[in-house]
Amino acid sequence: MIAPIESAGQGALWLLVGLPAVVGAALCLAGRRLDRAAVPVALATATAGVGLAVAVAVGRPVVSAPFVADTPFGLAVDPLSALVVGTVTTITLLVLVFAAADVTSSRARFFGLMLLFAAAVAVTATATTLPALLLAWEVMGATSYALIGFWWHDDTRVAAGATAFLTTRTADLGLYAAAAAALAGGAGLALADLPAASAGWRHVVAAGVLVAALGKAAQMPFSFWLSRAMEGPSPVSALLHSAAMVAMGGYLLLRTAPLLAVTGWAGSAAAWAGALTALLLGAVAVAQRDLKQLLAASTAAQLGFVVLAAGLAAVAGGAAHLVAHAATKALLFLAAGAWLSALGTKRLTALRGVARRWPFVGVAATVGTLSLAGIAPLSLWATKDEVLAAARAESTLLYVVGLAGAAVSAAYAGKVMFAVWRRPPRGVEDDWDEERPGTRHIGAVEQAPLFENAGGGCG
Repeated sequence: MIAPIESAGQGALWLLVGLPAVVGAALCLAGRRLDRAAVPVALATATAGVGLAVAVAVGRPVVSAPFVADTPFGLAVDPLSALVVGTVTTITLLVLVFAAADVTSSRARFFGLMLLFAAAVAVTATATTLPALLLAWEVMGATSYALIGFWWHDDTRVAAGATAFLTTRTADLGLYAAAAAALAGGAGLALADLPAASAGWRHVVAAGVLVAALGKAAQMPFSFWLSRAMEGPSPVSALLHSAAMVAMGGYLLLRTAPLLAVTGWAGSAAAWAGALTALLLGAVAVAQRDLKQLLAASTAAQLGFVVLAAGLAAVAGGAAHLVAHAATKALLFLAAGAWLSALGTKRLTALRGVARRWPFVGVAATVGTLSLAGIAPLSLWATKDEVLAAARAESTLLYVVGLAGAAVSAAYAGKVMFAVWRRPPRGVEDDWDEERPGTRHIGAVEQAPLFENAGGGCG
């Protein structure tokens, strides 16, 4: 009975990455001809993805296929990838449910791109070889460009997508350098074998991986691209900033933590990059007057704790923080998107009192902001505490910087809560509709995903 069970698990893993890729490509190629069918097809595919994620988490399959340089296209599910894949597929489904009400034009292209994006993230999370990782990394970057600039007729949005793509693409060259160095150093292209590269080449491999991961995770000095990504539709922001592309930078460092540790310097470099990003981008978030820009800066800041954990080889704490942040940030971006659709603005002064107007959305967003602030017993409180405990054991100064970053997160979360719950002044309506005409309505379909993500924020 073992062989059929293993075969079923391997089939589930191939379907997990192949089904959204095939369906997404078909929707993109069909264009407007499948606009009416795009929503049910995409939701059915995403729902199947959740089920497949559960199946591979139980079966822990390993698969491979011939690929390049005598290295297979390798995928595998272990405890870390099972946790991340389950998170990605669940949040993808919730975001697509919200998008069903929020995105009303070019639906086949939008949902097709979102499924291709999700498929690339799934491959990234399960890849065991650098060629498989590189393929997924490239597709993830290309689809993010197409999604950020989804409204292609707007030059500003297309330029924003180009900025995000070119910045991360430049950092991505680090992965190619790492692959070349791994071959030169005799380690091969399996991720697990990278620490075995010869001493000199090992440092090049670690540097390449570190640069690529910091670029994707919008850590300093690459953080600036993330604010431009806010030009995309709200569901894109919710997925890209929570469980998908940005999170994958932190995930790659968690996956390669043994490589960082064995070099003697890369782990410390990652830890300090994460701690400083948590502090400085947190300060940037406090200064923001636009809700989505505040959330963007806070994404980089919160991913800083994941990068800090990876540098300290605190993989369990970093993975827990990545998952908790994914649920929390998806919730907050979807709430921001709902308010933008309803009132036509995301400026904090114009959103004063919006939580009073739609209490369900307001309460759900409050759960997210309290978790973001690190308030006990919500999920990000526990995960930050675990990461900071690892930092304290390593370096007092590193701990102090990380602790300051955690304190700043309470400041920007408090700023959001104060704005959305404060009694609105007379004439606040004059500031609405500054970006687009608001509907003055938030429907049940848009509110449903908020409930599920609020549960994740409670942890």
